[in-house]
Amino acid sequence: MKYLVTGAAGFIGSRVAEELALLGHDVIGLDNLNDYYDPNLKLARLKRIDSLLTEHSKQDNFRFLKMDLADREGIASLFATEKFQRVIHLGAQAGVRYSIDNPMAYVDSNLVGMMTILEGCRHNKVEHLVYASSSSVYGNQEKVPFSEEDRVDHPISLYAATKKANELMAHTYSHLYQLPTTGLRFFTVYGPWGRPDMAPFKFTKAILEGRSIDVYNHGKLRRDFTYIDDIVEGVVRVQDRIPPSNYTIFNIGNNQPVALEDFIRAIETATGRKAIKNYLPMQAGDVEQTFADVNCLKSTTGFKPQIEIQNGIKLFCDWYMDFKG
Repeated sequence: MKYLVTGAAGFIGSRVAEELALLGHDVIGLDNLNDYYDPNLKLARLKRIDSLLTEHSKQDNFRFLKMDLADREGIASLFATEKFQRVIHLGAQAGVRYSIDNPMAYVDSNLVGMMTILEGCRHNKVEHLVYASSSSVYGNQEKVPFSEEDRVDHPISLYAATKKANELMAHTYSHLYQLPTTGLRFFTVYGPWGRPDMAPFKFTKAILEGRSIDVYNHGKLRRDFTYIDDIVEGVVRVQDRIPPSNYTIFNIGNNQPVALEDFIRAIETATGRKAIKNYLPMQAGDVEQTFADVNCLKSTTGFKPQIEIQNGIKLFCDWYMDFKG
């Protein structure tokens, strides 16, 4: 099977591309290597893919291309030349708070980028498009757990609005052109090789350096932290289930919300250091809790995320301390 994986130097995309290549598929990974965070981490992820595939004699299964999703002619040419059978679209401008100060980056990457991918799939008869949505689309609703059947009409950040727009765009293409699409609402993904702008990375770094950490909403937050291996397993299983109605959405979350204070304690235990906490009010664009209903994912794929926060944080902190020396 021939795949395009966008965001292939990113946290989730690099792991998905690697897994598909190890399974014997032909994978082209695409990323623009932008500087939203240190591009050296992205290059290190690509180097890791190369090393791992070489170790398993699978190095010919993966090729990397540096390209921007907003490059309409370039993306169209890529699809026409490569004739992908399936596409896993994970490339996007991430970050809730960054979207408040840099909205146009989200228009170019998340809206124009989604459009170029949809058009490429439409004109080249791609048999299944799987794309990243986000738990952010649920906004600040009080009903839990969050179900795919819930209305998601009130996003509270531009990032969330672009992800909701992606779902609507995919629905339109599924309806008009019978393009099978599956959206994945990821819930707070963490683990080795994670993003530096996310809490596990930021908190671990600060705790090890003896600096204070900012704890928003005075610590009264809950997150459905989901370990990267569980996310990858979910993506790989879902891409093999082409929706009979051409359009579907799944939550991929751990189904076990963790209080922020418990999350910090897990890092303290893993690092052997105490956190210095700076309690602050709620941030603009943030939500009080996330909690995934994963019954649809389990009934369709037979899988639900299962790695508990203590084990996942230990694995992350071990990687972090090794990576940073």
